[in-house]
Amino acid sequence: MSALVAFEAAARHVGFKAAARELNVTPAAISHQVKALETELRCALFNRHHRGVELTEAGAYLLVALQRGFEAMGEAVGQLRQNARRSSVVIRVTTAVSTLWLTPKLAQFWKAHPDVSVAQIVSDTDLLSTDCDLSIHYGVPPARDPTCRALFADRIMALGSPRFATAHPVRGVGDLAALPLIQFDSTQTGWTGWAEWFRAVGHDAPVQAAHRVNNYAIALQAARDDMGAVLGWVDLARVYLQSGELVPLLPDAVETGDQFYVRLHRHATDRSRLVHDWLLRNCQA
Repeated sequence: MSALVAFEAAARHVGFKAAARELNVTPAAISHQVKALETELRCALFNRHHRGVELTEAGAYLLVALQRGFEAMGEAVGQLRQNARRSSVVIRVTTAVSTLWLTPKLAQFWKAHPDVSVAQIVSDTDLLSTDCDLSIHYGVPPARDPTCRALFADRIMALGSPRFATAHPVRGVGDLAALPLIQFDSTQTGWTGWAEWFRAVGHDAPVQAAHRVNNYAIALQAARDDMGAVLGWVDLARVYLQSGELVPLLPDAVETGDQFYVRLHRHATDRSRLVHDWLLRNCQA
């Protein structure tokens, strides 16, 4: 094997000195290994001349075969390393869904399945990546895609802190439109904004957001800090509604055609399917 490695390096560099530098040995050691291989194969692999060496036809044939073999071995080793990293079930999810919905769910999951490790990749920009077993999305699940299953369809309400609600009494949609509004600017398409929400409740006047953030968890925090009204996906904001940190400013709730749904990626393991099925069974709990 060491002779094959030495030959491959010498053939790739078309020289013994460069191969020796790569393998951290002497040029004489490379030469010795190549000569031993030629003796074993009973054919010349290099034509040697005073300016250097060049591959013979047999040498070129062996180089191609070795490179294919090394590539296959490299891919196998890489796959095994990846599988070792995948001892955990990996879920890719946005910051908001992780903080407000998934992480509390996983606390319940681990009580029932303490032997199953679950890791999260939290990203607000790249949910289409395949370096995960499951991913959670917001929008319309792709039609006829068996890998995508709906988790829940959320309702959207205008929320604010109790102090903000007391300081800014809201008797109707017009009163709400005049208040400071916290706008969540998502890099993903499909998220409902204030303009869409007001249109859904019958208010077509222009709306201007006073505060813009690019993270939904921060938007909710800004509302809890009395900075303005925020659109609350009821299931995502449930912890704050139950604690009283946020309250509905109007009874109006908009139901969109969008849903939170989970995608099971094609390389998912039995453990991944266990987590996937558990989330589907307990998504409303």
